Amino acid sequence: MPLKDLPRAARPREKLLARGPGALADAELLAIVLRTGIKGKGVLQLAQELLEAPDTDPATGKARGGFGGIAGLLQAPPQDLARVKGLGPAKRAQLLAVLELARRALAQRLRARTVFDSPQAVTQYLQLHLAPKPHEVFAVLFLDQQHRLIAMEEMFRGTLAQTSVYPREVVLHALQHQAAAVVLAHNHPSGGVQASPADVALTEILRGALALIDVRVLDHIIVAPGAGMSMAQQGLL
Repeated sequence: MPLKDLPRAARPREKLLARGPGALADAELLAIVLRTGIKGKGVLQLAQELLEAPDTDPATGKARGGFGGIAGLLQAPPQDLARVKGLGPAKRAQLLAVLELARRALAQRLRARTVFDSPQAVTQYLQLHLAPKPHEVFAVLFLDQQHRLIAMEEMFRGTLAQTSVYPREVVLHALQHQAAAVVLAHNHPSGGVQASPADVALTEILRGALALIDVRVLDHIIVAPGAGMSMAQQGLL
């Protein structure tokens, strides 16, 4: 149904202004970002279809359906968005802008406050950066004396199963940033955020290397789509 045919109070934009964003469903919020539908499909229907769980067409074997929710849509690679009928350059740019604004907002919070004040924000920040990547990435958050964010760097990348991490490079970058502490992070593209014995061993190697220059390892966070795990909270540090 076109938005103009809905009662005014039920239209997403008017509903948001009257009742606040928390009153809207995911599809309604997405419809506000998309603004318009396509021929034969209203914007609310388009938004709902984009949020549906993906599946496979049994006749062709090709992927179909949506992206499995807001997180899946916002973290989808640009090339996947380009294949969706109704998502032209303008709408794709709007979605990518929303994700980048979220990244920058979280980064601003981490630069203004100690990471211990907002551990959830740290995990969310890392999920936005690392969880959608199809390959494994090892990143480091460099922190100042008050444990506020100086910079995040993606240091190494590898396959789904293995990443080569060189402690010397991490130490050099810590010196360049004049960091007092770091948070280590990597993603598991295949899903699951359990720390492997290799993850624990790598963390200990980096702790030892960074201790030589008086830089503390505060945590090692593992993220996957929709999930995150702190090794410090699990007692693995």
